[in-house]
Amino acid sequence: MGQETILIVDDEKEIRDLIEIYLKNEGYIVEKAGTGLEALQLVEERQIDLIILDVMMPVVNGIDACIKIREQYNTPIIMLSAKVEDIDKILGLSVGADDYLAKPFNPLELIARVKAQLRRFTKLNTAHTSSKVLEQDGLTLNLETGKVHKNGDEINLTPTELSILKLLWMNKGMVFKIETIYERVWGQEYFDNNNTVMVHIRKLREKIEENPRTPDYIYTVWGVGYKFGE
Repeated sequence: MGQETILIVDDEKEIRDLIEIYLKNEGYIVEKAGTGLEALQLVEERQIDLIILDVMMPVVNGIDACIKIREQYNTPIIMLSAKVEDIDKILGLSVGADDYLAKPFNPLELIARVKAQLRRFTKLNTAHTSSKVLEQDGLTLNLETGKVHKNGDEINLTPTELSILKLLWMNKGMVFKIETIYERVWGQEYFDNNNTVMVHIRKLREKIEENPRTPDYIYTVWGVGYKFGE
């Protein structure tokens, strides 16, 4: 049973209340907001461990709220949307969401994704008994703190981006299939036409590479997957 605080952001009261029931049954503390603006205020005022964020909302929509949250916080974000178009999913992931679930959804699947995101975030932020820093060509990853620096400047990664970087870097030179990355990072079975990994790799490259089109760290092995280092 978790004691983490989950923020539900959706303009439909019925959906907020439904998700709340399932989360409270798992022992989570629940905060609710009906607009993106309310969500931003709660994030400032409370300790929030995970955010379930609807895309289509009045005042401040989920995409804009996600962008604002990512300016200061690396809290895991699961986006919800009634839209099924692939471009909407890509947009949500591109602005910093860690996972995406289309409406209508199975509440039990949402709870499973909540647990997976919290497990990964906790693991990334749990101190190790001894410090270890990975270094390559000006890029560093501190495995104790989860901090990433490029030429001395800190790079702000989302929990998912950090998980991918850590997986690839700690297995330097090993080629990971997209399916394997998804299953290892998201903790769920991969399904066909899932471009979630591709979107996160692209965002990660934009942050750590001098030129994402000719990467120095994360390489594409065409027809296979990705690897860190040559």
